[in-house]
Amino acid sequence: MQAGRIGYAAAGVALGVVAAAFYLGQPRPAGAASNDRHGDTIMATGAVSVNPRIQTDGVWLLDYKAGKLLGTVVDRTAGKIVGWAEVDLRSEYEIQALQDVHFLMTTGYITQGQSALYLAETSTGKFGVYTMGPGPNGTGVVIRRHDMTQFRAGAPAPGVVPAAGVAPKMP
Repeated sequence: MQAGRIGYAAAGVALGVVAAAFYLGQPRPAGAASNDRHGDTIMATGAVSVNPRIQTDGVWLLDYKAGKLLGTVVDRTAGKIVGWAEVDLRSEYEIQALQDVHFLMTTGYITQGQSALYLAETSTGKFGVYTMGPGPNGTGVVIRRHDMTQFRAGAPAPGVVPAAGVAPKMP
């Protein structure tokens, strides 16, 4: 009877080792935040396609006090920042001076070597999509807005054509 218990215990240990090896052996993607905030500043990073053969990381900074969205890349060969591009968020999001605003932003992968910045302003309900790319004549960087829309009921943002059909009602 003792030998039977030892056999069951050994089988249980062996099964546990196999299950643990199977579970721990599975590759899992690393989770890392690409954005952070402190006080009146938000920072996010994402890939920028300045040269298709060289991966480049872009840095986005949103400065609440100045009402600006700033963007730059780091020249890996020189180890230096390649100037700053900027967007005036007050005019872009039609924000009045001293208006209480709340921005959220994050980056997302859109294609090999290129990320987009998704920027939402929760008070106005506006949502914009931006990318960074090489500046004129290959010098510096520029920020391009690809879309601006509303994520809350209300008047559409200037230049935005609503999709055909009926929009869902907000509760």
